[in-house]
Amino acid sequence: MRSGAPPLHALLRSLPSGDRLPTLAYVVLSLISACAGSVATVLLVALVQPSHALPLPVLPVPGGGMDTTAGAFALVTAVFAVLRWQASRLGARLTARYGLGLRRRVQARLVDASLPALANATSAEIANVLTYNTEIVVQGFSALQQLLVAGVTAAASLAVACWVSPVLLLATPVLGLLGLLGSRAFGREQSEVSRAYVADMTRLFWHSEDFPRRLRHVRSYGREDAEKASYGDVAAQLCEGYARQLELIASGRLLLELAAASGIALVFALAHRWHGIDGSSLMAVCLLLGRLLPYLVSTRQSFQQLRLAAPALELWQRYMGLETEVQAPAPPRVVSGATLRIERLRVSPPAGGLHVCELDLVPGELTLVSGDSGIGKSSLVDVLAGMARPDVFVARLGSDVLDFDAYRQLVSNGAYVSQSVRPWQHTVRECLRWAAPAATDASLREALADVGLDRRLVDTGLDTSLADASSRLSGGELQRLLLAQVILRQPVLAVLDEATSALDAASEQAVLTAMKRRLPHTVMVVVSHRNGVTALAEQCLVIGPDRERAVKPVRSPGRARA
Repeated sequence: MRSGAPPLHALLRSLPSGDRLPTLAYVVLSLISACAGSVATVLLVALVQPSHALPLPVLPVPGGGMDTTAGAFALVTAVFAVLRWQASRLGARLTARYGLGLRRRVQARLVDASLPALANATSAEIANVLTYNTEIVVQGFSALQQLLVAGVTAAASLAVACWVSPVLLLATPVLGLLGLLGSRAFGREQSEVSRAYVADMTRLFWHSEDFPRRLRHVRSYGREDAEKASYGDVAAQLCEGYARQLELIASGRLLLELAAASGIALVFALAHRWHGIDGSSLMAVCLLLGRLLPYLVSTRQSFQQLRLAAPALELWQRYMGLETEVQAPAPPRVVSGATLRIERLRVSPPAGGLHVCELDLVPGELTLVSGDSGIGKSSLVDVLAGMARPDVFVARLGSDVLDFDAYRQLVSNGAYVSQSVRPWQHTVRECLRWAAPAATDASLREALADVGLDRRLVDTGLDTSLADASSRLSGGELQRLLLAQVILRQPVLAVLDEATSALDAASEQAVLTAMKRRLPHTVMVVVSHRNGVTALAEQCLVIGPDRERAVKPVRSPGRARA
């Protein structure tokens, strides 16, 4: 997409195919409305100068008398008003559906995106794409609608003006040239300001992300003033860009209004020097051209919104282009207590790769994964959860050889809880039902008791709000709630990546013990730095600094399988 060029084609390509016919209907309806408005303008001239008949035989003005002319004017004006109202309603529905489609499509692409494709994406940028950035694109689409209305109105008005007085057609190229120059003025600077505006908005999202945690961090370092100054700098740049956008709109509007004044003056000058043009025709032409003056301001603003939408649409398209990795639907396979042996596995990152061999995943057993930060634990469990494709994968289920797609289908009924996930549902019941829609309230309470959260919710119970300050759960309590989801899910594979980090050591062991008891058919993979989890694990996979060598798990003494 060229810098400075309004994203007309890109906006039209982003329009769902099902909305193209209604959009065409919107254009046709606007055109008919514009024609009705032009006819009403000509009838107005007949009312002002009833003795002068205009050369429009399709109108019931000549010889019809004042009453007929007034009735025709009222009827056509009413038709014009109704058509414009209907076009506005249709345009509003199209804009709303367009925005809904943008958000649904990009959110669906993000949900289906492969984890490597999201490696360089920041949560602030993603939040911007899903919220304000998409709103900018929607405003651009609305601006495109306004440009269509302005275009068809201008075409209808000029057509009727040339019909009334064909000689005034000579002024049309000059008017068009003046309008084109006015619309393209400051275009390059507008594009630069628009791109900086979108970038600054993303930076503002970054400063606003996870504010309560940031606040604790900032206060612990005594950097409140620096945080205020940093946020203020970004906000100042954003406001400066917004102000410059309005200044450019005002400057462009001035040029367009000056161009319109010059054009109308040119029409009068031409009519004065050209014999055979009567006053009624001149009045009709001037009224028709005067109808276009309000559209000059909106046209300028619409071009500005289109330029602002260009970088926002580019960002949306970049996320729509993410590589997806969605499993093909297939009937789930049953593990039925069989040992799943991963004979050889290689993942990257980290640099140089991480090699694992002879890893046994047994239902009802817990595998502990530990090692220094950045050593590759998360990359490994992403593969074990079937969410990231490894470089090398060789596995067996009994005597069957499994490729990675077959393994991923085997563990598709899974549960993955990481350290930083926070529930986004409104209540405890809604959070638990999200994991197990068919679960009864008794099952929900039993799962809460298993993770030690029942006493905390004795007053408000399952209706406890997750957002209300008076009942807000702590970090450790939220982790217990997510672990209750795992129990209700009854997965084939449960991956807990630092999912008990906010609990003390004793609580961690109690919760994991309860989960092992409630999940006898589940393979549990736990990432933890605490040595106490070793006592609960049937095997431990310790990733050392020399990760280029193959890492073998170690079975815990006295827990070897019979």
